[in-house]
Amino acid sequence: MPPDSWPPSMLYRACPRAIAVPERWSRPQAKQKKRSGTVRHLRIVSRPFGLRRQRLCAAAAFASTVSFRSGPSVFKDQGKLSFDYLPDKMVHREQQTQRLFSLLRPIVEAGTSSNAFLYGPVGTGKTHTAKRFCLDFKRHASESDRAVDWDLVNCRQRMGDDAVLLKLIQHFDTHFPERGFSIAEKMETLRRHLEKHKLHFIVILDEVDALLKKSGADLIYSFARIAEETIAAKGNISMILISQRSNALEYMDRAALSTFRRSNVVEFPKYDRKELRDIVAVRVLLAMHPGTVGDDLVDLIADLGSEFGDARYAIELLEKAGMLADEERADEIAPEHVRGAKAHVHPTDVQERLGLLDVPKKLVLLAIARKSRKKAYITMGDAEDTYAIVCEEFEEKPRAHTQFWKYVRELDALGLVDTKLSGEGVVGKTTLISLPEIPAKVLSDNLERSLKRR
Repeated sequence: MPPDSWPPSMLYRACPRAIAVPERWSRPQAKQKKRSGTVRHLRIVSRPFGLRRQRLCAAAAFASTVSFRSGPSVFKDQGKLSFDYLPDKMVHREQQTQRLFSLLRPIVEAGTSSNAFLYGPVGTGKTHTAKRFCLDFKRHASESDRAVDWDLVNCRQRMGDDAVLLKLIQHFDTHFPERGFSIAEKMETLRRHLEKHKLHFIVILDEVDALLKKSGADLIYSFARIAEETIAAKGNISMILISQRSNALEYMDRAALSTFRRSNVVEFPKYDRKELRDIVAVRVLLAMHPGTVGDDLVDLIADLGSEFGDARYAIELLEKAGMLADEERADEIAPEHVRGAKAHVHPTDVQERLGLLDVPKKLVLLAIARKSRKKAYITMGDAEDTYAIVCEEFEEKPRAHTQFWKYVRELDALGLVDTKLSGEGVVGKTTLISLPEIPAKVLSDNLERSLKRR
């Protein structure tokens, strides 16, 4: 409320609706009955008011009814539950870390290039293990007077060779322009940075199948050529490729594939219940106040997460349950909070990938989802016909066939659709499209809500 010292004219300027006026400014006929031991005199102002004044009044009313909790929380450090948080030690990934060291130790011992391919389902620790390994390996190399550095590129977020190269160059030069240089020029720029710093650079290409589907294996082959042509004293390059699909390397041609022997593969299986329980227990110690999460709740979260073997899902359940407990101002997390969290948290990263889409791609995906409700596979022609109807519904101009095909390829690279050439039983060769993960109806509803919120 405004101070009692304000006269009515100032009160009106701040909030021109019905306001409480102090007694000394009121007229005798405006006196009101005593309430709660205080006398208030209400002056009703009905004059028209501007938008700015209206907003001031609404803000004052909002502040008087909504309380932002500043008291105790079940969280000690909620950041420890963030997907970006990198633990000092990857629980139950010691074997994979040791395997990575065996593959990449020639970098330190002989100055030669080495590569690795990591694969496994979502939430099995591939990316975090690679990052944790590179941080520790860099420190290990410095003890042997070897200069090693690394950078990670998510190929779903940086689509195409040009975007990947730009991210790697900006690791050395944050002001490098986004436009104006060809891929060949960027490759040469990266090479010069390696030679200038005389270091061995480990490139982590996360979700590499997105890059391979969109641009092929030219960039990976170019990195391999740098490794072959560069001596250790000038700078060198190694690669860690990461994918959810064990067959991702099949998208590479024979020349690029030759740099990745079968022995360079590191598998990341799903976590079992016991492993998930250990992971959740560690995060509870890091992120939650003592006594706010009982052992029975750690067991419950592990049970729910074991259906998918996804540590990320289990950690998200813990975080959401804590948020629900805070909303209720509870002193500890209860089983109902965990069950409530399960209704809001999904065991895949589909939502993140949908967030990467612009409106034209959402329209294409919506057309595919609608047409796929009763079919396992649809043809490119079926999808394009439905796409025209969807564009009309949302008052968007449909793109031409070539652009439509490009959008489908990018959706394939993001893992939101699968494409393949038709086999026997179909007249002529056509592209068949399917939805690999999320049900068609759920996807349609999600996209429709997103498009209507524009």
